[in-house]
Amino acid sequence: MIRTASGRFGAAFARRSPGSRPGVIPYVMAGFPERDATARLLLACQRAGCLAVEVGIPFSDPLADGPTIQRAGALALSAGMTPEIAISQVAQARSAGLEVPVAAMTYINPVLSMGTRRFAAACSAAGIDGVIVPDLPAEEAGELAATLGEHGLAHIPLVAPTTPRARLARVAATASGFVYCVSVLGTTGARQRVSPQALDLLARVRSVSALPRALGFGISRAEHLTELTGHAEAAVVASALLDSVLGAPGRDPLEVVEGFVRALAGEGAERS
Repeated sequence: MIRTASGRFGAAFARRSPGSRPGVIPYVMAGFPERDATARLLLACQRAGCLAVEVGIPFSDPLADGPTIQRAGALALSAGMTPEIAISQVAQARSAGLEVPVAAMTYINPVLSMGTRRFAAACSAAGIDGVIVPDLPAEEAGELAATLGEHGLAHIPLVAPTTPRARLARVAATASGFVYCVSVLGTTGARQRVSPQALDLLARVRSVSALPRALGFGISRAEHLTELTGHAEAAVVASALLDSVLGAPGRDPLEVVEGFVRALAGEGAERS
C-alpha cells in the first residue's frame, strides 16, 4: 500500500527544492533544560530554518534512547514534566506562532496511562501533527494508528537496517507523515558518518513507500546532511543538539539551540 504525506508534513516536504539537502528535524526534550522552556525552544528551531520539530515526552524507561537523551529526560521528569504538560507546551508554541509540523515522540506506557483516545485528542487539539512510539511493534500498531488517524494525526513508525523488505512494506502501510529510518542498530547517539547500511535502508524504504524518509540516530553535523542528499528528505538531530546545550552551561539555551540548528540547516534551509 503506497501512502503520501498530508497536512503540515506534506506541505513542509513539498516546499523542499528538488535535489536539496534533507530538511532538519531537531529533537527537543519537553522540560529540558528548564520545565517551561519548551515552547520558546520550538520557536527558536523554527527561526533557525528547520523543516519540522520532534518533541520528546520523557519516560522513565526509554529503551531506544542513548545516554544524552536519557539524561535530558531524567532532568525533565525531575522538574515535574508530564505528558499533559508537554502537550500543553506545544499548544503554547502554536499560539505564539509555531507553524512547522510537530511530531511527538514517547513510549507506549505513557500513551496507555493517559488513555489512547484522550492522548490522541489532546495532541490534535494542541496542534501536534504526528506521533512516534518506538517500542510499539508493527503487529500491535494498527489500533493506535487508526485512533491517531481519527484525530488527524500521523502515525510515524521506525524501521531499522535489519528490517526485511516484506516487513518494511507492512510497517509503511500503517505510516503517514513520514517514515522514520534508524541509521544504526542500538540506541540514539551521535556518530561519525552515515553508514552504508543506512543508505541501503533508505533505498529499500523508497521501494515500498512514497512517503518522505527521515533518517535519525547518529546525525550530528552538516556533512551528514550533505551525504544524505538524494537519499533522504529529512534528518532528525537529537543527541548532538542536546549535547550542545549540556555542554554550554551558563549560556542561553535558546541561542545555543538556534545557532546549532541554523548551522545544520545551512544555505539550503527551507525558511518558515
